Amino acid sequence: MNILLQVKKMVVVIIGALLNALAMNLFLIPANVYSSGFTGTAQLLSSIFGGNVSTGILLFLLNVPVTLLGWFKVGRTFTVYSFISVALMSLFLSIIPIYALSEDILLNAVFGGVISAIGVGITLKWGASTGGMDIIAMVLSRINGRPIGTYYFILNGVIIITAGFLFGWEKALYTLVTLYASTRVIDTIHTSHVKLTAMIVTKKGEELKKAIHSKLLRGITTIPAKGAFTNEAKEMMMIVITRYELFDLERIIKEVDPQAFTNIVKTEWIFGLFRKE
Repeated sequence: MNILLQVKKMVVVIIGALLNALAMNLFLIPANVYSSGFTGTAQLLSSIFGGNVSTGILLFLLNVPVTLLGWFKVGRTFTVYSFISVALMSLFLSIIPIYALSEDILLNAVFGGVISAIGVGITLKWGASTGGMDIIAMVLSRINGRPIGTYYFILNGVIIITAGFLFGWEKALYTLVTLYASTRVIDTIHTSHVKLTAMIVTKKGEELKKAIHSKLLRGITTIPAKGAFTNEAKEMMMIVITRYELFDLERIIKEVDPQAFTNIVKTEWIFGLFRKE
């Protein structure tokens, strides 16, 4: 990855972390509405401790062991950028004052969810994550093959039920509104699907195969193809990737063959050989 691309990626990670922190301190925390994943877990623990320990510090502490797990099981570049995202968000949560822009709980739930999701979405789009549950779910999914969404559902379910028991079911219902708004926005910016199928039509098949294999540990199926209008001989390459590899694949294609035609299809399920490690 060249220096300019690294700088752009870092800028996106910083903006994503800032948006997440703003959503928490200006909307969700003042309204006692909870976010999803590890951020919501840290927020819930902070409430249980009576606010004596900040959400930012708890978020950072929760992610330290997860980062070590990701380093060995997921990928070093992905884990490094994800940890930077978490560290920056923890920092922003600590320095941005908690201030309610509105007294309306519904407005806080919706705007908090949307702003947070924009931060998460752009971070995912640039090949990183906000850490926490992303890494744990990826590791567990590789072990037993279950969809990553299952683990998000379980953790978010625990957050909602705990919030309901401790702070009232009205807060839990507004948390559901936040989760729904977040999911819809992330789907729009990036994708909720864990696996994607890329179909690449190119005249530089050999070069592209070598470039992809040097960066991604994925199998490629090649199919002879011909342009219907030009009658030029081409090659169609089919590859199944995870959503976290989409950024790298896009960059590889642009560098090797900017004229290639690529169709990304959401993949619901896979039977047969798919590399999990």
